[in-house]
Amino acid sequence: MEKSYYDAGETGDPSEREVALMAALPGIVAAAQRDAPAYRRSLAGIRADSIASRHALAQLPLTRKSELIEFQRQAPPFGGFTTIPTRDVSRVFASPGPIYEIEARRPDFFRMARALYAAGIRAGELIHNTFSYHLTPAGAMLESAALALGCPVIPAGTGQTELQLKTIADLRPVAYVGTPSFLKILCDRATETGSDITSIKKALVGAEAFPGVLRSEFRDRGIAALQCYGTADLGLIAYETIAPDGAHCDGMVIDEGIILELVEPGTGTPVTPGEVGEVVVTTLTAEYPLIRFATGDLSALLLEPSPCGRTNLRIKGWLGRADQSAKVRGMFVHPVQIGEIVRRHPAVRRARLVIERPQSADAITLLVETEASGEAVAIAATAQAVTKLRTEVACVPLDSLPQDGKLIEDRRPIG
Repeated sequence: MEKSYYDAGETGDPSEREVALMAALPGIVAAAQRDAPAYRRSLAGIRADSIASRHALAQLPLTRKSELIEFQRQAPPFGGFTTIPTRDVSRVFASPGPIYEIEARRPDFFRMARALYAAGIRAGELIHNTFSYHLTPAGAMLESAALALGCPVIPAGTGQTELQLKTIADLRPVAYVGTPSFLKILCDRATETGSDITSIKKALVGAEAFPGVLRSEFRDRGIAALQCYGTADLGLIAYETIAPDGAHCDGMVIDEGIILELVEPGTGTPVTPGEVGEVVVTTLTAEYPLIRFATGDLSALLLEPSPCGRTNLRIKGWLGRADQSAKVRGMFVHPVQIGEIVRRHPAVRRARLVIERPQSADAITLLVETEASGEAVAIAATAQAVTKLRTEVACVPLDSLPQDGKLIEDRRPIG
């Protein structure tokens, strides 16, 4: 008989899970102080054995994702946050910023196999993985999880839509992994060309918003799609689940291997359960022990138990950004990158990146204050080089952009 859960920990007693997490926490803090130079500095004077409760954890300083760029510039290559030398890692990734991350040499380092299993994917099923394999980590993160689960993988990556359709038609994968927007592109193109991709019955999507209308469209096509939430630094944070009756459960179950806090943006003070706060995560990863790592994402706890039977707490999912950084088509864009574009084009006085979702895919436009409208093509090329995203450029009159300090304006609807 097929088991319903990835492991027994998913349905364990919540109080026992909390005791286990808090018991492991002092050891991680001690390892970080001993072997990670960044934490040796920021946690100086802290007794590791005293950090054995959520209250004690909340007294420690935050580590912000947006600060990693500067940390890594000062102490290359990883800012002093890893505890092992580069020769002992299996992969090194580069995310926009740039921010460099590691994968240690052990199966499912990012803990993503749990999310694959929750999406109904089982050992032996062929997975079509369309997350990027080029420098960014998502492709490798999901591939290592699939291999740990016992699933063969088609390393499709992004782009080459026609070749991907042909590959799916020939190899008949059961599951899709990637962004929801690219799955829609494949589905729409398959309809236009008559390509047969009906073998895909399951999907785990992530790296961008997953609107309910798109979930329903996939369901109408016979694809049961769930989403996961994670980052290149932290790995899996939370994942969607299915109830015994086959219904999609609200919210996302928090990964059993992390300690998640929701805090007041800018203060680090935990919010009251149920209130919206910034997602802050502490990992129990000895090679890369991120302590109170502030993601910049907003969410809130769902207080009632999940109908799926898993006993960990749930979050409502992504509810916006606590800072100006934004995720677009699976890639983070940071204010410092907009500043870099302006720096490279002296004719540009100010700029603002506007993010919208006119239909089911993200669209970005860089508004630039300049009198040199003939530079728009060159500015667009710079924007793509800096952000790794295709960007439209619109030249606007001098002094026309709001003087509110914003370099990134996210106009996408939530939900």
